[in-house]
Amino acid sequence: MEDEAFTDISGKAISLDCHSHSGFCREFTVSSPKVSVGKVMVYTCCVWLLAYTVFFFTQNTAVLSSAILITLVGMMFHIHFVKVDHESLLVIGSLGIQVSSCYASGRETTTFIEMSKIKDIVINEAIYMHQIIYYLCVLLKDPAEPKAVSSVVPLFQSSKPRLNCLVKVYKSCQEILSKC
Repeated sequence: MEDEAFTDISGKAISLDCHSHSGFCREFTVSSPKVSVGKVMVYTCCVWLLAYTVFFFTQNTAVLSSAILITLVGMMFHIHFVKVDHESLLVIGSLGIQVSSCYASGRETTTFIEMSKIKDIVINEAIYMHQIIYYLCVLLKDPAEPKAVSSVVPLFQSSKPRLNCLVKVYKSCQEILSKC
C-alpha cells in the first residue's frame, strides 16, 4: 500500500505506511515530523539570553553555566524519552501483535502480545482535555474468565492519529483477526 498523509489530534501532519507481508501479516507505521532544528535554536537562544540578562545584573558565572547545562540536559531528555519518530504495529495472524516505538535518539521500545491473550482490537473514545478523541486499542482476555476483558493496551500513544487513520488500521487488523 502507498503512503498517505493524515493528521494527529492537534492537526500536525503524520503519515501512515502500510506493508502487507502476506495475507496473515501486516505492518502499520505511523511517522511524526522530525525534531525542528529552528525550534530548538529559538528555545536555546531564549534560555541563554535570559541567563545572560541575569548574569549581567548579578555577575555570577554559575548562572550561565547552569543555563547551558540545563538546556543540554533538557534537549537530551526530550530526544531520548519524549520525542517519538515513529510507532509501528505488526499484526501476525496466528502469532500475535508487536508494538514498537522508535525515539528521536534511536532508542526503541518493543512489546509483544500473544494472540491467545488478545480478545479483540477496537477503536475506543476518550475525553482528552476538552475534546473527545479516538484511539486504537487491544483488549486482553482475562485469564480467569475468557469472556471478560482484563486490560486495555492503547496503540499509537505518541502520534495520536485521527479517526480516519485509525479506521484504516482497524479494518486491516480485523481482516487478519477474522482469518485466525
